[in-house]
Amino acid sequence: MATDTKQRQAAKAFVKDWLGKGYEKGETARFWMDLLGRVYGITNPAQFIQFEVPVKTFAKDKGSDFIDAYIPTTKVLIEQKGSHVDLTAKAKQSDGMELTPFQQGWRYAGGLPHNMNPRWIVACNFNTFEVHNMEAPDAVPEVIQLADLEKEYHRLSFLVDDTNVHLKKELDVSIQAGEIVGVLYDKILAQYKDPTNPESQKALNKLCVRLVFCLYAEDAGIFGTKDMFHDYMSQFEAKDFRKALIELFEVLDTKPEDRDEYMDEDLAAFPYVNG
Repeated sequence: MATDTKQRQAAKAFVKDWLGKGYEKGETARFWMDLLGRVYGITNPAQFIQFEVPVKTFAKDKGSDFIDAYIPTTKVLIEQKGSHVDLTAKAKQSDGMELTPFQQGWRYAGGLPHNMNPRWIVACNFNTFEVHNMEAPDAVPEVIQLADLEKEYHRLSFLVDDTNVHLKKELDVSIQAGEIVGVLYDKILAQYKDPTNPESQKALNKLCVRLVFCLYAEDAGIFGTKDMFHDYMSQFEAKDFRKALIELFEVLDTKPEDRDEYMDEDLAAFPYVNG
């Protein structure tokens, strides 16, 4: 698994190579295979993504239309346009209908077999990824700019990971995180034997700072991989959280050479964090 730092570097290089380019017919396949291989670590992207997938058309006088790209594993349908195309504008189709790129992709989706129904539809013009969650197709789409991919690459991770839904921008996440920390503070404080004791409040403040650090560290690459703190804690039942956190904090404060060589691998994977 690539570290956050390596993925950011790969995304930065990808942006440098592709920014300002975008010829739909000649570069679609290269663009998507490069993105999947270089940034998201797919070893054989030609086998992972399909291009020009035939689909039954709604127009009676035509045989088939073709979906620009489709990823079977994660059920992502891609409607690709050239870099000059406005993804929010409608264009006349061969049957006279006027559709946005997303609407065009949605119409194609209606002609796919049930087991290929897309989970996501991505309208893309090389510069912008417009992501539509088909569990809420009428919702406002998430928009990721190619120029921002170095810091927002994780928002497209659903392309290769069907469990990943990290599409929201950092500002939205920060607001939500602040609200969550407030809830955590109140809930944990209620567990103290003497919540009004200044020492209890001091200990809780320290705990919340550590929790926020852990949440930040797994996103910023300090822990090595995204969601590392989440994945560690998710294996425990609520009654074991206190013990799990104490053990984690001890490991974070212990140099690798001073650690128990027989400790669990999931703990040993965390780095030493000085201070």
